[in-house]
Amino acid sequence: MSGRRIQGFLLSDGTEKVLRGTCNRTRSPLQGSILVASSLEAGLYDAMVASRAVVCGAGGLTGHMQSICRGRGIPVLRVDESDLAGVTGEVTLHLESQSIIVESDTVSRAASPEAGEPSLDDLGSACAVIADLQDIATINACGPDAKRVDSFFIREEFLCLAAGLRPLDSMGGSPADITAYGQAVADRLCGFVEALLPEQRLVLRLLDLRSDHAARVTELAQVAVEPNPELGLHGARWLLGSNAYRDALHAVLGSLRERLGDEAGRVHLSVPFVNDAEEFATLSRHLELPADVPVSAFIETPAAVHATAAICASGASELFVGTKDLVQFYLAADRGNHLVAGSYQTRHPAVIDGMRRVVQSARATGTPVRVFALGADLGHYLEQLPPPDGYMMCTAELQQVILRS
Repeated sequence: MSGRRIQGFLLSDGTEKVLRGTCNRTRSPLQGSILVASSLEAGLYDAMVASRAVVCGAGGLTGHMQSICRGRGIPVLRVDESDLAGVTGEVTLHLESQSIIVESDTVSRAASPEAGEPSLDDLGSACAVIADLQDIATINACGPDAKRVDSFFIREEFLCLAAGLRPLDSMGGSPADITAYGQAVADRLCGFVEALLPEQRLVLRLLDLRSDHAARVTELAQVAVEPNPELGLHGARWLLGSNAYRDALHAVLGSLRERLGDEAGRVHLSVPFVNDAEEFATLSRHLELPADVPVSAFIETPAAVHATAAICASGASELFVGTKDLVQFYLAADRGNHLVAGSYQTRHPAVIDGMRRVVQSARATGTPVRVFALGADLGHYLEQLPPPDGYMMCTAELQQVILRS
């Protein structure tokens, strides 16, 4: 079946590996449907137990409703809230790849234009946040305006999931295992580069596996059990301590140069979860990357907001504002915990002030900066923030902006 694949995280497994059904976005039970809800709570019990599967935008592995589903063999797939709006119509869940495919007839319909809705002109240099190769095809099939999307952004862990790779097992293996991992990642990236239009590029966010997620994709390596994985050993902190990952990244870049030649320059790198300029500079030295490889930084903690100008001065090629994490760290509200969903506010004045500071600091140093926005928040950000170089949006929401422009 053709359509757009949305990558998720499996909270509860089921007995079937592939399930197809019609989305139920109401609170009423619809036997055999795929229940879609922002979070799971007691009021959805009847709709939940009548469904074949559940797709939600928040929640953890051990929530009460997830435990009920697990006991009944009802799979629960969590996706980013930014992707949840696109889960409509007929869908197919693939539990082994922890993903859902929305049929092409569903995703191809553009939203009806409404007065005052943001247009592609408002986005600047637009960047699509993608989960797999199909997302590039989805954007670039939107007609002549597709070329105005100049960047595609993907997380390395999503590449691993799609390719069946186990990064921590590879890093704990032999030099040959590490090289094989790097070559496998490069193989996926080559396919992405081949799908780009002229002048488009791919931004790879370096491996950022929290321990709770790592445990799900690791068989051999030991994974620490952390009391708070969101604030634990991941992102730049983990990268700094891994010589094996440095070697794997060199294998990625070497394979790209060998296979793509000059086209390898269309793959840029971005450092996740960095706090300050010293951490960014230390990691840059640790990775021992060639001088011609652009390395950007993700700004997603209050400390990084404070250090924006210094991070730019330390050599960051550009900045990406990771709004979803920035919100949860500014407001101390776990974005995966439905119990504090009311406190997770993407338009909170403190968050807006932090984003404004990042954009102003970056522009003052001449460093390009892009801000991630949910479709529902884009208009508000356009009003409240000085113009960044561009906005980042998930594929489904960016597609709608393109088609109505």
